[in-house]
Amino acid sequence: MKRLLLASTIALILSQSLFSKEEVAEPEQTRFESLSKLTKVIGTVEKYYVDDIKLQEIVDKALKGLMQELDAHSSYLDKKASKEMNIQTKGEFGGLGITVGMRDGALTVISPIDDTPAFKAGIKAGDIILKINDTSTIGMTLDEAVNIMRGEPKTDISITVVRKGELKPLEIKMKRDIIKIQSVFAKTIENENVVYLRVSSFDTKVTEDLEKIINENKNAKGFILDLRNNPGGLLSQAIGTVDLFVDKGVIVSQKGRTAEDEEKFEASSFNTKTKLPLVVLVNEGSASASEIVSGSLQDHKRAVIVGEKTFGKGSVQAVLPIDNERTENIKLTIAKYYLPSGRTIQAVGVTPDIVVAAGKVTQTEDNAFKIKEADLKKHLEGELEKVDDVKKQEKILDDETKKVITGEDLLEDNQLNTSLAILKSLIIMNKE
Repeated sequence: MKRLLLASTIALILSQSLFSKEEVAEPEQTRFESLSKLTKVIGTVEKYYVDDIKLQEIVDKALKGLMQELDAHSSYLDKKASKEMNIQTKGEFGGLGITVGMRDGALTVISPIDDTPAFKAGIKAGDIILKINDTSTIGMTLDEAVNIMRGEPKTDISITVVRKGELKPLEIKMKRDIIKIQSVFAKTIENENVVYLRVSSFDTKVTEDLEKIINENKNAKGFILDLRNNPGGLLSQAIGTVDLFVDKGVIVSQKGRTAEDEEKFEASSFNTKTKLPLVVLVNEGSASASEIVSGSLQDHKRAVIVGEKTFGKGSVQAVLPIDNERTENIKLTIAKYYLPSGRTIQAVGVTPDIVVAAGKVTQTEDNAFKIKEADLKKHLEGELEKVDDVKKQEKILDDETKKVITGEDLLEDNQLNTSLAILKSLIIMNKE
């Protein structure tokens, strides 16, 4: 009797196990069934939704939701958004000069662009945008946020941000302006035979401009390439920039969903313009193309990377038309970038060889107050301006009219000061 009960129990367990497996293994819907479901939902919304909503608006909302669910960088561009995108690519538009991205579902500042309203107002890389004017950014898409921030020049706007180290959100007010970007400029460093190269974004002429500067400074002993707060740009310009310093090997590869989609971009000795020592500056505002440049130079051991970990945007988006007139488009992630070593940038970023915090150079009390007699009057005038709240804070190195970086400037920028020290060491080692 016991044996009979045991056998029955085992049979019951086995049958339940098989039944549960059968329940899990549901057949996938056919393409037709899936499309029918979508059509039925759209029809139901059109017929029963509380407000009278037109079919085109329902479809537009469905497309926006679909693209938003794929990833933070894919989006549906209706006629208005497509027009805005065309305005932006011309390089001149009314806005704040701020590059944003989605990080962990939050609208995050990748970087402010040099000498723009956002930069001057004190917006920083890593700031989380909580509100634009009185509108919450929770649930807002990237394109929606960008469209709100753009507008007529000289119009007011306020941005409420959450910033690391601050106890409460900060409301920052500014005026929109025409955003013109000068992507490349160079400076010398006082009493040093090295060249400081600043690239604020990778637009159509970056490689050409950098090549010109390198050729004009044949007697230089080394270069500092500053990619801090550089949100990226054109892949071709990132490749061209690396090629100026690297003479062979893979610069970056692009991999899609199939092996056939993989594409490798390699360096050529014909395009290489210098083999002098190189230091590259990055921070959390360095993204996309600037991560390709810094990461590739790091993998080739061609440069020492200094600063802070970069943003981590290593995906490729293509703008694909969905109508014959190209008035409506989708921006779709089609591939990811991989550095020469095979590592990815996406959500990981580039970790510097030498991590250096931003801010002023730390000095001892004695050094901080050793002022030459000739500088005393200027120093006291500067202190008086601070007391009277007359002097506005500016980032000196981004004043393009100033062609020489002084020792005083270096003390204001710990990362640049450290980069110079490392470059001088590389120059000495290069002589041996």
